[in-house]
Amino acid sequence: MVMGAIAVLTVFLTDLQDETTSELSAALADRDALRAEYHARSAVNLGRLVIATEPTIRNSLLPMFLMMGMQSSPQIPVWNYADMLVGPFNDASGAAAFTGIAGIDTAGGKNLGLAGGGRFELKIVDEDSKINVNLAAKGHISFTDQARLAQQLLALFNQNQYRPLFEERDADGQYSDPSTICSAIIDWADDDEQNNGCNPMATTAAAAATGVEDNFYQLIGKGYLRKNAAYDSIEELRMVRGVGDDFWATFIDPDPSNPSKRIMTVWGKPQAAVNVNTANPATLLALVCAYADPTTPLCIDPAQAGQFLMGLSLVQGMLQGAPVFGKGADFVNAISGKGQGGGIGAMVLGALGVQPVTFMPAMETEFKKAVSTESKFFSIYAEGVIPGNKRETRVRIHAVVDITGATALSAAAQEAGVIPMGTSSSLGSSMNPQTHESNVRTDPAGNIVYWRIE
Repeated sequence: MVMGAIAVLTVFLTDLQDETTSELSAALADRDALRAEYHARSAVNLGRLVIATEPTIRNSLLPMFLMMGMQSSPQIPVWNYADMLVGPFNDASGAAAFTGIAGIDTAGGKNLGLAGGGRFELKIVDEDSKINVNLAAKGHISFTDQARLAQQLLALFNQNQYRPLFEERDADGQYSDPSTICSAIIDWADDDEQNNGCNPMATTAAAAATGVEDNFYQLIGKGYLRKNAAYDSIEELRMVRGVGDDFWATFIDPDPSNPSKRIMTVWGKPQAAVNVNTANPATLLALVCAYADPTTPLCIDPAQAGQFLMGLSLVQGMLQGAPVFGKGADFVNAISGKGQGGGIGAMVLGALGVQPVTFMPAMETEFKKAVSTESKFFSIYAEGVIPGNKRETRVRIHAVVDITGATALSAAAQEAGVIPMGTSSSLGSSMNPQTHESNVRTDPAGNIVYWRIE
């Protein structure tokens, strides 16, 4: 009886221990996930603060840019160094990185760092350096937007090195040429039932239409129709005809671990001008060829395209994120060989033997409208990390911030009555509900338009 009782108790205690251990592990996982989430939320807010400080930094560097021959101070991509700039609020390694670049020891500071262990990883990418496929959703406002998107997409897809991709069956088991996929991307987001022929030369929606939109998605067994509304996220592009893994890795997101290499976006300024200082070289090549004469060597000679990509990559690497061009017209001058305002970009491209670009008649003016040196939409990728004994808990937040209309930090405080007009003193402690509301309405950190937790 004693042996039997011991056996029963052993089974009971083992089961109880397993159940208790599982519950404890689940509780610890939930606890660490919550801590990691709030570390990531803190990183998002700190990232917004970094973006909001850019106008102040830009104004302080104006004399330097004037000495370099630029007529104005271009936007400074301070967000490229966000992880180091907010280092004092991170763990010990983050504080050490900040000390290394700023020469300031934060060890004696108060309310810095993360209590109780853990850290965050922060990366900010400006979305105005990408091709905005949501231009298609604005067709009911201006057909020019759809024509501009068609130009950019066809120029990207029709490069010689990508031809084999369109000669094979796509993810749906169909043969889709560049024009077909371009039309599918536009038709998914436009608000009509007319099939867009992806014709950049068309001057009206009627001229671009090739008939009524078919039921392609149902014919191949998909359980949905075209959306006929704006894309809500970049992942929604995976539902579009012809967009499979190969297409995705080539034209949309070549390196998932590095979102700055992403070529397309669904967020951006209404005018959708691409920031030439922050766009990756592949995006700029597609943009140039969208407006250049079809016979220009850059768009038909792989060697010229390779030199162009290498040259811009070299310039961007040398300047470590500093703006290359003072305004969009400087980039146009650099690639067209005019020299005035082209700066270091024109010198490097010329030294590498990149031939000047010839634009189609009346296209140079349109091209200047399609480029800029200003970004208003930013993706903040923040990841909270909580180390454990045998595991590590990570929570990732992707937030998109729109700073269009955001007031500068000092101006927002002055409008709120916290800082007297004409002064630059720090924020005071007196703030009533009315001034607080005024400050919120002129939020220098912009508005969050997309939020996703993973």
